[in-house]
Amino acid sequence: MQQLKFLYLLLITVTLFSCRKEDISQPLENTQNEDLSGYTEIASIVLGGSGAAEITAFDPTTDRLFAVNNSTENKIDVLDMSNPASVTVIRSISMLPYGGYVNSVAVSNGKLAAAIESTNKQAAGKIVVFNTSTYAEIKSINVGALPDMVTFSPDGNYIISANEGEPSNDYLNDPEGSVSIIKVSDYSVTTLNFASFESQLATLAAKGFRIFGPGKNFVKDIEPEYVTVSDDSKTAYVTLQENNAIAEIDIATATIKKITPLGFKDYSLAVNAIDVSDKDSKIEFAPVAKLFGIYMPDAIAYFNYNGTPYLFTANEGDSREYTAFSEMKRLSTVALDAANFPTATTLKTDAVLGRLNITTTLGDTDGDGDFDALYSLGSRSFSVWNATTGIQVFDSKNELDFKAKDLAIYDDGRSDDKSVEPESVCIGRVGNKNIAIIGLERADAFAIYDITIPTAPVFIKMYKTGDAPEGLLFIPASKSPINQSLIVTSNEGDGTIKIYKTTKL
Repeated sequence: MQQLKFLYLLLITVTLFSCRKEDISQPLENTQNEDLSGYTEIASIVLGGSGAAEITAFDPTTDRLFAVNNSTENKIDVLDMSNPASVTVIRSISMLPYGGYVNSVAVSNGKLAAAIESTNKQAAGKIVVFNTSTYAEIKSINVGALPDMVTFSPDGNYIISANEGEPSNDYLNDPEGSVSIIKVSDYSVTTLNFASFESQLATLAAKGFRIFGPGKNFVKDIEPEYVTVSDDSKTAYVTLQENNAIAEIDIATATIKKITPLGFKDYSLAVNAIDVSDKDSKIEFAPVAKLFGIYMPDAIAYFNYNGTPYLFTANEGDSREYTAFSEMKRLSTVALDAANFPTATTLKTDAVLGRLNITTTLGDTDGDGDFDALYSLGSRSFSVWNATTGIQVFDSKNELDFKAKDLAIYDDGRSDDKSVEPESVCIGRVGNKNIAIIGLERADAFAIYDITIPTAPVFIKMYKTGDAPEGLLFIPASKSPINQSLIVTSNEGDGTIKIYKTTKL
């Protein structure tokens, strides 16, 4: 009987999890149901000051957690997770021989990949691969400028990095944004730019794609942010955050197949009502006419449901603010079109719309120097997109704001900007439930949704974290050292790693 039970378990397969800076495939899941509303913090460890804890990756073969740490010395801390309730740092891997900050880590088949920017941020960066048991370097590979995120394909055959290519502060050196595809078999690399899509700019822009830096150089203006990979390891999806789009890449042929603009969110709709002032001494949500949100997702996660591919995005938003170019202004400081905003004087007061940060790159539709519509960064939500058609099939609207307020963790000081700031997203499976976990950087929290029907996610619960969670990691029960699912948050505001455990039903 025991043998039959074991064979039955071996037949069960699921997709593991897709997290901030990491995508790892999972061959086996437990059948024990767990309480999605019963996660509790079981451990917290301080790695340093602000910026010390940003991203983590877990190796189930060694029960080690690898954490980015750019506080006093650029390094990767190695934590013993064999007892998650008493996690300890057992080693550090210095990044000093390789360049500047380490921005991302990912694990697959005993290999740790690290994305490391150059000491000259605009120069080529590196992906360095280490052995997860010995920490010895396996290979160092040159990629594009500022590799900001690295992941393995689920089959472990490829490493993909999103190379953001941010400009220098004076904008005199703006490298190409690119995506690098590395074959693990021989560590050969192909780095792709987006030059072949420049002829499509007018069509893309009409759908919400943004090219807006000084000079509006198409190839240099694109900034890849984050990568997720389909469960068959054939397709990569890359968020182009500042550009408000997702790129689709055929991995085997190293070809960018398409760019999908994401359009805008209409805040005039009651279901999208928001709080736009940090100076009104209250938290109050209301629709705003002629105000739009630019989705601009950071993290992205792939989920295949009954043969249909879906993409989950955390719609953070991010501004370009450099010495030579800054796109943001307070609404109180700009001219508003009198016909579209007849009550402009009232709107520009701090208690109404005056404090709202808007981009100056959109909204002057007739080119006369005043704004006919208003565009803010991010959408204060997470979304689900049909990966084939590019159509949005779900948006959380203002639910994350409302749930944060209910939990008394809504930060009204961020109402003028990006609110709870959805930063990260993980897809996982707990027992017989598929779930999405959304990290909220400014609410210092994560939210769990039941995505049994991916086009209609259902809110389960919101949990408090450390200060400014940047990284979010889900470890399913079958990979967990304690056979219970774990959630790990990396909180860059206070430099802590926190671990949460659920309970079995």
